[in-house]
Amino acid sequence: MDYRIDLWTVGPAHVGVWRDLLLKGTPLSSEHFPLRETLRRETVRVLAVSDRGTRGLGGPTRADNAVGSNRDFVSFIRNIGEPRETALGGGTYGFGKGIFYLLSKPGTILVHSRCRNDQGYLETRLIGCTLLKSYVAAEADGGRRYTGRHWWGDTSGDVVEPLVGQEAAVTAHRLGLRPFGPEETGTSIVVIDPSLDELQPAESADYLAETIAWHLWPKMISAGDNPAAMRFTVTCDGLDHPVPEPRETRPLNMFVAAYEAMIGPDGSELECKHPKRYLGRLGLVQRIMPPLEPTHASRMLGIENLVHHVCLMRPAELVVTYRPGPKPPSENQGYAGVFRADASMDEIYAKAESPTHDTWNPHSLEKPESTFVQTTFRRISEALDRLLSLGGTARPGASHVALGAASSLFSGLVGGAWGIGGATAYSKPGSTATGQTRASKLEDEQEFTAGATSGRPAPVSVPPGAEAFGGRGSVTSGHTDTAGRSPLGAHGNGAVSTSRSRPRVHYVGDPYYEDRSDICVLVQEFRLPAPGPQRVRIDLAVTLPGSGGPETDPPLGASMPTLIGWEDSDGRLNTAETCEIDGSESIWRALVLPAPDTMTEIGIRVEAVTAS
Repeated sequence: MDYRIDLWTVGPAHVGVWRDLLLKGTPLSSEHFPLRETLRRETVRVLAVSDRGTRGLGGPTRADNAVGSNRDFVSFIRNIGEPRETALGGGTYGFGKGIFYLLSKPGTILVHSRCRNDQGYLETRLIGCTLLKSYVAAEADGGRRYTGRHWWGDTSGDVVEPLVGQEAAVTAHRLGLRPFGPEETGTSIVVIDPSLDELQPAESADYLAETIAWHLWPKMISAGDNPAAMRFTVTCDGLDHPVPEPRETRPLNMFVAAYEAMIGPDGSELECKHPKRYLGRLGLVQRIMPPLEPTHASRMLGIENLVHHVCLMRPAELVVTYRPGPKPPSENQGYAGVFRADASMDEIYAKAESPTHDTWNPHSLEKPESTFVQTTFRRISEALDRLLSLGGTARPGASHVALGAASSLFSGLVGGAWGIGGATAYSKPGSTATGQTRASKLEDEQEFTAGATSGRPAPVSVPPGAEAFGGRGSVTSGHTDTAGRSPLGAHGNGAVSTSRSRPRVHYVGDPYYEDRSDICVLVQEFRLPAPGPQRVRIDLAVTLPGSGGPETDPPLGASMPTLIGWEDSDGRLNTAETCEIDGSESIWRALVLPAPDTMTEIGIRVEAVTAS
């Protein structure tokens, strides 16, 4: 199915046709009929919402004749407040269609539809509708009350009927409406003079495109062997405004991942125990992620710079709302969830929706139906507590963590003392390196460190005896080893020349997070200002708040940051552990996959290389 929104301007060459067709026989007062004032302008802005591949607005055109099962035209045009009868339908009482009248400043829309009639033939229909407040008009025989509803179409009978067939097609063409293909069915709803909230038309188109993605992304993705259910297009004055691709757009890609978790083996089933009822399935994902740049569309949904929300939907898979949960402990973490109600519960969740279909309100229901909705929220909260370890209970496998590792973590809570913990032998206060590991590395190579946590630049960790060089985050070692050698001794297959400028690392700015495909990486930019070939390698550790230093040996089952590779200024990536670089002012980037729930410490080591 194709769904599109088109914004365009009816210019001076065509606005006369709109006046001729829409002002004939209408009230003369602009106060009671503002469309008259709208069409007096030289240009008129219109917005069309269209679908193709649907069955169109078929069935009888009069409410008193609508006794069969197909009542689409009457339900949309004639009746408001009628309960839905379509299984798993998106609406309940149809109040949502009123938004088209509210969106139009003069309260006027045109409905252009192609359907199959009772004989099975294609039939084009066109009708105009205005829905405003009732009013009393002064007439020769006294005042007369009008309902505020006006109709355009076939006025030959006692009720205004839609234009049909060729007459409808010709009139739609004169108005410049999008035609239907030879075998195409569907509906276009044309809103005259839409209210754009003071946005420029192009800005409105971008906002609408993003809003479509936020509310309809489940219809945009393929799942398994099933292709996407709908295709979306937004244009403004003939120019395309692309709808964001959910799998490639932050943070929608997290909700897509949560949806796939929900329908897969990682999804969990939510149940109400008393009374017993199966509610639906829930999928959750948690990721390290850089802060978001909120947009107008995301702010309207209450999503600012951090994602900690669960998307609620009924079986029709239209987004109802993004329900916020507790914020993660780190600003660089986020989580997304998707809850889809079971088909057997659809009627209950439908009744819990507000007329705008953007929330579930259990207080509008009687028991036990209200209990089911309240229990849904409670089960989601329980799942989020487990995800974030907020429940106060040990996670599975917690008993397998070495007690020494736990003592290292909690040592930061005790001030004024240091010693040898059960997990790490400390060589000095504030350090987790042993004499055999960190100290020996300092004797062999020059070390530079930078840190990042919570999305903010962290102070650079400077080794003992180091002095600052260049900009912030760049240091050079000033020590020598016990044999009197330069700290840049022989390494690997190359030998270091001591007659030229000593290799050094110049950090460019602080580490920052960046999205790469579907993962979030930590990036440290650097230069090697000394000329000549040099070899770089990475030294990674994690620092837990209060632990007093970096951890190079993780506890059992814990993850450590890993090097993804070395990226040059042209974007080429070298995934080797070490990388040979010619010193210059070119900027290189070390890409690191950080460990969850930690502060990552990055150290870049450099040594000069000469031919063997």
